[in-house]
Amino acid sequence: MFEQAAIAVQDEQGYAELHARIDAAFDARDVEVFLSRVGRSKLRIRDFEGALRRGLMGKEAAGLYQALPVSDQALTRERYLQQVEAVPPELRQRYLKVYAYY
Repeated sequence: MFEQAAIAVQDEQGYAELHARIDAAFDARDVEVFLSRVGRSKLRIRDFEGALRRGLMGKEAAGLYQALPVSDQALTRERYLQQVEAVPPELRQRYLKVYAYY
């Protein structure tokens, strides 16, 4: 069975703050608002850096991300993509253009 290697977080404060913003965006009460904002921005949901640049997770999120070491950035992207895949299927179907790969 596949087991992901544990990577230690180097900047715990920035990492925790950015992950809190990601979790807030994908909160069950707010995920639909986030998905509609992504759609209005003409982005795909898996474009994490694009969502950061557009300020969809707060204006400071892009700066927090850039300040993280590369390993923490990779962990953050992975966390974001896990949250993207955890969105309920009915919302994914409703926001099919946001989830589409074209």
